[in-house]
Amino acid sequence: MERPRCQEHAPQVNWNKPAAAAIEHIGGLTIAQGRRAGQPFRVLPWQARFLRGCLRPDVQSAALSVARGNGKSTLLAAVCAAYLDGPLAQPHSQVLLLSASREQASVILRHLASFLGERPHLRIFDHHGRQEAVNDRNGCRVVCKSSDPRRMHGLAPALIVCDELAQWGPRADDMVDACRTSLGKIPGSRMVCIGTRADSDDHAFSRLLKSADYAQVHAARDGDPPFQARTWRRANPSLDHMPDLLAAIRAEAAVCRMDETQLPGFRQLRLNAGTPGHVANMLLDADVWSGIEGEAEASGPHILGVDTGSTASMSAMAAFWPETGRLDAMACFPGIPSLRRRGIRDGIGHAYERMQADGDLMTAGGHVSDVSAMLAAGLARWGTPAAIVCDRWREGDLRDALAAARFPNTSLSVRGVGYKDGGQDILAFRRACLDGKVVPCRSLLLRMAMSEARTMSDPAGNHKLAKKGTHGKSRHGRDDAAAAAVLAVAAGVRMAAVPKPKPIYSGVIIG
Repeated sequence: MERPRCQEHAPQVNWNKPAAAAIEHIGGLTIAQGRRAGQPFRVLPWQARFLRGCLRPDVQSAALSVARGNGKSTLLAAVCAAYLDGPLAQPHSQVLLLSASREQASVILRHLASFLGERPHLRIFDHHGRQEAVNDRNGCRVVCKSSDPRRMHGLAPALIVCDELAQWGPRADDMVDACRTSLGKIPGSRMVCIGTRADSDDHAFSRLLKSADYAQVHAARDGDPPFQARTWRRANPSLDHMPDLLAAIRAEAAVCRMDETQLPGFRQLRLNAGTPGHVANMLLDADVWSGIEGEAEASGPHILGVDTGSTASMSAMAAFWPETGRLDAMACFPGIPSLRRRGIRDGIGHAYERMQADGDLMTAGGHVSDVSAMLAAGLARWGTPAAIVCDRWREGDLRDALAAARFPNTSLSVRGVGYKDGGQDILAFRRACLDGKVVPCRSLLLRMAMSEARTMSDPAGNHKLAKKGTHGKSRHGRDDAAAAAVLAVAAGVRMAAVPKPKPIYSGVIIG
């Protein structure tokens, strides 16, 4: 069987002491989650080769490109552990974890926290405004930052980790320049860029893969058959060591055989054929979403998030049960035009008809969706919610629809969709998903809505959902169910955070 091929440029050298020490230290860490929880970290051959290359004394910039799911986040967290509380630590040095958003960088921080466990001299901060790990003994710290070049002034890092540089969009060039100019203040400082390839040769990551002091690329070649195992291995060097990764790729390949519209995403992320920059603006990473889909009981009170559309738009609602994490959704289109014609116009074939067959999409009304009919269907499916939350600008329409549906009296709260409320809700939604507090039903409606949902950010790093035709979002894409899900989950998180009142006891105390 043909083995994976790796494109690599750098003169062949012997092991250097930092790489040997790092590999030994990483091998002593313990996996805290997944199939191999409780077992020692096994440094795979391709990972050891990269560590030997990027930690050479003469290397200041290194780049690694590999397909999604091969353990790059875990490897980066292990390297950060060596810089924070291991053989690569320098007194009072700093490691910067840079990503398209601090939430994405915090994924690596959480892997790092699981490696370190509970050590009295280490502190982990993971909340809005501060995401970092601090070593009180040597003054070292690992800090998460978003890819904003204006926030790089005055920093003197020993290591800069650029995660998924291909997805940083138009800021990538300025950010790489800012990273380069911050190096050299600490002896042996270096920049390591890692992620899937960009879809353009002009992108900063594409140029860095050619110009870095050390670079390693694992990718399928142009013309390789996408459904053969030898093609998968070229882009996935961990494939023979990770049975779950192999099973996931096989399942996705089977879907792509039946639905060719899924093939571009498969090539981009599983074959490392080049990822468009707007993926960085996705509401939630596709791998994260597919990893949390499952079945959870509809136990306890639920929150109903509603996103009402206008004219020919879709209206959607999502139900979230905070106690179990279950997330379900329904949507409604007006009856004119038919779902078949909509599918052809929106370029998704029979997907809308499949959603209707699944019971997740209905048609009601003429040229405008009948929200009251949708609410009545949701009431029959999920029961009376503990609370309803909606967009502030559509509050009047929703109140009229609730009255028309004779909906039971339920508290209604409204949220803005700008950077203030929207930023808080998106942060709460992402964090709940990453923390395993959300278990979405396996729903084509939700899956397609999440694939279309994009965010846009302000200079302070706050996010809100993007409008159609911006930040990589299709003009015909429907993310209404995702918007409703964000409202419902964020409201559920806020509700769970409210402390329950302590019971008051009365009576006679007998001494």
